[in-house]
Amino acid sequence: MSAATLGAQTAQPSTPPKQAPSAPKQAPSAPKQAPAASKPAPAAKENVAEQADLPSARSIVDRYVKAIGGRAAILAHTSSHATGTITMSGAEITGALDVYGARPAKSLQKIDLGGIGVVYEAFDGVHGWSVSPITGPMLTQGKELEEKKFDADFYSDLHEEGRYTSMKTVEKTMFEGRPCYKVSLVRKEGGEDTEFFDVETGLRAGATLTRESQMGPMTITQVHSDYKKFGNLLVATTMKQSAMGVEQLLKITSIEFDTVPPSTFDPPTQIKALIK
Repeated sequence: MSAATLGAQTAQPSTPPKQAPSAPKQAPSAPKQAPAASKPAPAAKENVAEQADLPSARSIVDRYVKAIGGRAAILAHTSSHATGTITMSGAEITGALDVYGARPAKSLQKIDLGGIGVVYEAFDGVHGWSVSPITGPMLTQGKELEEKKFDADFYSDLHEEGRYTSMKTVEKTMFEGRPCYKVSLVRKEGGEDTEFFDVETGLRAGATLTRESQMGPMTITQVHSDYKKFGNLLVATTMKQSAMGVEQLLKITSIEFDTVPPSTFDPPTQIKALIK
């Protein structure tokens, strides 16, 4: 029951106690009046009304899909190759970034850190794996593997309902200085993602995600900006990402569609040796 409904109701007066027989009759006392319900502050009333008028999560996502080019434009592509740079603040390390993707769910990220070495993170449709100068070759397993498969979905921008058990608009709030709709997305395999969509433009402004890692669950905050058109799709070319006290800045400079050979996602020899 809403606060407005409660405020509209009045309490019933209690039944007056019976008088003892020997006591003189007295005029019945007037029933006590229930205290007047306090009226909600104007700002609170406006906030309640605003939240009640929130658009559905589905309509917010569909508006985003339309803003970046539309469903047909997204489904027209079968693979992508983005290039750019990644900078890790604090250590001031910058590397060349290559991100590959292909339908239905394949991904590979390559970061060339120069003298430090090359880091790979990938999902080939079945196996998740990584290779880095620090850890060497490793297979992804358990919940991490499930999440890697989820994140590799080539058409993830569509937010197909089969990926989630629920999609809900939580509130209209400020995110990175912009009015945004906050949308909760509960994943089918477990866990919740929160995405923020700009009220004015409909574009995704960022997200808060929880993912498994070798050090346990970690919360990732992303800020998306600088949308630019590549072919028939609008893509965020700047992403600030923070997790476990580490901040990264990713900048995309080019994207090519439908040019990635299937062999790009084949595991290297050292990973094949780990696959049983």
